[in-house]
Amino acid sequence: MTDPAAARPDLIVTNALIVTADADFTVVPDGAVAVRDGRIAAIGPSAAIGRHAAEVVDAGGAILMPGLVNTHCHAADSLFRGLVEDLPLEPWLQTVWKAEGAILNRRTVRLGATLGLAELLLSGVTTVMDMFWFPEETARAARELGMRVATGGIFIDFPGVDHVSHDDRLRAARAFFAEFDGADDVFPTIMPHGAYTVGPDNLTSAKALAEERGALFCTHAAETRAEQADIETRYGHSVIRHLDHLGLLDERTVLAHCVWLDDAEIEILARTGATVSHNPVSNLKLASGIARVSDMLAAGVRVTVGTDGAISGNDLDMWMALRLAATLHRGATHRADAVSTRQALAMVTREGAAALGAADRIGALEVGKFADMILIDTDRVHATPMFDPMTHIVFSTAKSDVRDVFVAGQRVVRDGALTRVNIAETLGRVRALTPAIAGSIA
Repeated sequence: MTDPAAARPDLIVTNALIVTADADFTVVPDGAVAVRDGRIAAIGPSAAIGRHAAEVVDAGGAILMPGLVNTHCHAADSLFRGLVEDLPLEPWLQTVWKAEGAILNRRTVRLGATLGLAELLLSGVTTVMDMFWFPEETARAARELGMRVATGGIFIDFPGVDHVSHDDRLRAARAFFAEFDGADDVFPTIMPHGAYTVGPDNLTSAKALAEERGALFCTHAAETRAEQADIETRYGHSVIRHLDHLGLLDERTVLAHCVWLDDAEIEILARTGATVSHNPVSNLKLASGIARVSDMLAAGVRVTVGTDGAISGNDLDMWMALRLAATLHRGATHRADAVSTRQALAMVTREGAAALGAADRIGALEVGKFADMILIDTDRVHATPMFDPMTHIVFSTAKSDVRDVFVAGQRVVRDGALTRVNIAETLGRVRALTPAIAGSIA
């Protein structure tokens, strides 16, 4: 005999305007989602789903949609928010690295990661790809908050803040796999900083480890004209051609930025299946340029969206990044259809999940996938009237509209507040560290 309690959902979110972000971009007015064992068990009209569950959340007409997927971030760099201003990337980086070298260690990386990841989670980001020193500290901070993270061994040819060799970095990356491989909430990733900071031999050995473990591979690429000129001078190829020549591009590769690409390089990305993480906020603020997103989409390149770090964009606002991704390229190309509403929504949901090799688990509200969901308050002046919820999500929603956040059906943000971490304690520790941070570049 079946135990009725075992069949009962753990959670039902009802009376919601559901935007599934599935392949058909299905919208369910007055809909409900039932969750059992962390996964979506049913989606449909509220009347059909009912209210028989261990917990019932009445959305009050709010939008229920998948949690956002941020494919490029440096969360712990939130410690340096607004510290280095009004410089292009290359001199900006020299000052950033000076500050990082003076301040960062395992303890401060954990502090900064908690700060940055909390900002993301409160704004509806349930999964983030994050590149930073001591990545295990970022993974542990994400786990404590209750969100998912793609991160792992970082590679750079100079000693860095951790003062280790390339061989040490390979060993650290293996240790990261040993700790987190197979976890639902951590996607182990190999993360060389870029072709201008990691030489060909070290890039290829890092990629070999990624292939050995079936892991993601993420690096910065073609962010500025100066980077392109540097790689051309050193290796006789542009950045994308250089990475392709080394055999680093495939469907498990995520490339941050890709601002400076020619037609042939876009075709290389389409041929290899590599994903681009578009970071419009930092690209604009650092005067790096405007990526050819509409051309990449037309060529069949998977394009996703990232915030980059708060040190280069001042906050971690995926809604601003989303709106720029949807509007910036219309102005740049003089085409109102350069990036459609559906394409923009997909960039921060289903396409982001696909970039992480997780389209079967996250990125859309569909039966069988993890119940990573966010409630968007629509009882707002800027949400009234609403004719199309997808248009509202892309062009009107702000991070302050996010009310509740669920990861695997667990409510990790309730009424705009974290449920698992006392963020006031984190804020106090960051404020106490602020004078030392300011002094690091004085």
